[in-house]
Amino acid sequence: MNAKTTATSFADDVQSDVNRALAGAEDMLTQAANATSEKAAELRARALEQLKALQGRMKEAQAAALEKSKAAALVTDEYVHENPWRSIVAAAGVGVVIGLLIARR
Repeated sequence: MNAKTTATSFADDVQSDVNRALAGAEDMLTQAANATSEKAAELRARALEQLKALQGRMKEAQAAALEKSKAAALVTDEYVHENPWRSIVAAAGVGVVIGLLIARR
C-alpha cells in the first residue's frame, strides 16, 4: 500500500469515527432530553465520554497529519538540494503554466 492510499484510508477512518461519535452523542442527548433526570444524567455522561473520545481521536489525527507533512517537507527539501536545477526548471514551468492560465481569463 502506498503512502497516498494509507493517508486516504486514515482520513476515511477518522471521518467515519467522527460521524459515528457525533451520531451517537446526538442520539444520547436526544434521549436525555426525553428521559427522567437519572436516566438523562447517565445519557449526558455517556455522550460526554463519546465526545471526549472523539476529541482524542482528532488530536491523534492532527498529530499524524503534522508528522506526515513534516516528513514530506523534509523529503522535498532534500530533493531540491540534490537537484537544484531541476527544481528551478520545474518551478519556472509551473509559473509559465499558471501565467498562461491567468492570461486566458
